[in-house]
Amino acid sequence: MPSFAELGLPERLVKALAEEGFTAPFPVQAATLPDTLSGRDLLGRGQTGSGKTLAFGLALLARLAGERSRPSTPRGLVLVPTRELATQVVDVLAPLAKAVDLKVAVVVGGMSMNRQIAELRRGVDLLVATPGRLTDHLQQGTCDLSEVTVTALDEADRMADMGFLPQVRAILDRTPSDGQRLLFSATLDGDVDTLVRRHLTDPVTRSVAAPTGSVSTMDHYVFVVDRDQRNDVVAEIAAREGRTILFVRTKHGADRLVRVLRRQGVPAGPLHGGRSQSQRNRALDDFRSGEVPTLVATDVAARGIHIDDVGLVVHVDPPADPKAYLHRAGRTARAGEDGVVVTLVTRDQRREVDTLTRQAGVDPTVAEVSPGDAELVRVTGARTPSGEPIVVAKPAQPQRKPRAAKDGSPRRQSGNAGGGRQRGRRR
Repeated sequence: MPSFAELGLPERLVKALAEEGFTAPFPVQAATLPDTLSGRDLLGRGQTGSGKTLAFGLALLARLAGERSRPSTPRGLVLVPTRELATQVVDVLAPLAKAVDLKVAVVVGGMSMNRQIAELRRGVDLLVATPGRLTDHLQQGTCDLSEVTVTALDEADRMADMGFLPQVRAILDRTPSDGQRLLFSATLDGDVDTLVRRHLTDPVTRSVAAPTGSVSTMDHYVFVVDRDQRNDVVAEIAAREGRTILFVRTKHGADRLVRVLRRQGVPAGPLHGGRSQSQRNRALDDFRSGEVPTLVATDVAARGIHIDDVGLVVHVDPPADPKAYLHRAGRTARAGEDGVVVTLVTRDQRREVDTLTRQAGVDPTVAEVSPGDAELVRVTGARTPSGEPIVVAKPAQPQRKPRAAKDGSPRRQSGNAGGGRQRGRRR
């Protein structure tokens, strides 16, 4: 495996990588960087957790570092499907960008539009964005992509699944047609193939692993449970030591499961599309710090959680399809670490899940378990919850100031202690 320096990265970038703990490239980085640094368009396919963010990020930073700095408009663009993934990309690339005097900004929904406009006006070298919010900026004329020389699309298949490709095509049409394009995706067919044929020029394809494969450090299990024991089994799993992600189908199911776990003394937090951006950021921060080691998430988060040391992923609700299975599972066993993936099924779901795992290229170990079962403890580290309910304080609501009267003087407070409107005599 060549070193980062041998792959052609600038010395300052190699030093910054070492300071961040990256001393040798992962296979996906070694396979793609020679082509991307030379300016080739690229189709990249690698397992989730294989180091794709640095694969395209290093190419972007190396190219931009060799050009003029602090432009009035972005010269590099990264498009991602979710806010969480955008945040993760910025977290990885911002320290490296700073080492080569480049400025990174993020443009996503759920955050102040005015603040984003102010940051864009101050000048940005590399812009990380979701298609929806970037489209808003383009329509309002607050972002100019005419100087973008290199664009990376991460998880293009996910953007296709979410219906973003029309916006993605419109965004790419705003960038110079001779710019470099790097596209990473778990699959390269269907709508993604249409995008490739329209916007990439003579791309080289680099596939580090089959799209249905699972990493060798990941163990898969299917646990068959009785329906009336399911919540108790989930609670024992969630009470284990270490970070755990529990995946469910719906946001209401996520909120309901969090309430069940907290009542049994398990610190758990929800992450789904019904939460505000600040709530989602706080949930991820608490999970990352270990303050709340159990995260209950929907598929909206499956591609947006890039956190090390997640030892266990549990499909509390079986995923909808093989692709969803692999992306959920990819939250563990990242970057060569060990990880366990457990799917909980009732007997009537068994045949459906057998088909799903086979299509995902996974051969799981199957066992019947119940609360306190030895196999459940051996595989997941399950233990009995404390039983002491966890009460989460609601944030204080700001007090409303009394409205001023039309003449500018403060309104007099009503003497009605009940807060109701007093009836006055008609004149």
